[in-house]
Amino acid sequence: MSPVRPSPAGFRYCAYYCEENIWQLCADPQVVGQPRAVIVISNPARTVAVSCQRAAPQPNLPVIWDYHVVLAVHGPQGLAIWDLDSTLGLPVPLLDYLRASFAWPHGFSPPYEACFRVIEAARYREVLATDRSHMLDDSGRYRVPPPPWPAIGTGTNLMRLVDMDDPIAGEVVGLSELPAALARLEPPG
Repeated sequence: MSPVRPSPAGFRYCAYYCEENIWQLCADPQVVGQPRAVIVISNPARTVAVSCQRAAPQPNLPVIWDYHVVLAVHGPQGLAIWDLDSTLGLPVPLLDYLRASFAWPHGFSPPYEACFRVIEAARYREVLATDRSHMLDDSGRYRVPPPPWPAIGTGTNLMRLVDMDDPIAGEVVGLSELPAALARLEPPG
């Protein structure tokens, strides 16, 4: 794995644990009180291409993640994405993020095209359970160091959230449907 620079200051962050980083971000004072949804990104082959990622082997190449997790927030300036692993900054207007990260509106070709599970943020915080077992190698050691905070929940259901055929929570959409799915978030009062 390539080295990753630290996250933007002020956020709880651990490289390669996006699901936990976003779980923490959902409760951050900068986004609390605004309509927000977690987006779990994957595909059946678990080979989703995401551009503009700090873990990229070269700045102009996408990272091929098995899954990735980001936060959409409907703030005063409209819908924006908070991706703590992105090189685009925080937050990024939705369509700018989709263009830069997923070649919106056409997307990447199979097997790298993305599917998106949209889950209301409070529901994600209730549902997610990860014992971090997905990050262990065959000898039971972590492939990368785990976060300093306790594991989230009891047991694990993370791979169910990544499996776009599992009805565990939220709505699964393709790239072209994602803006409409996120537009259903209530705008700020």
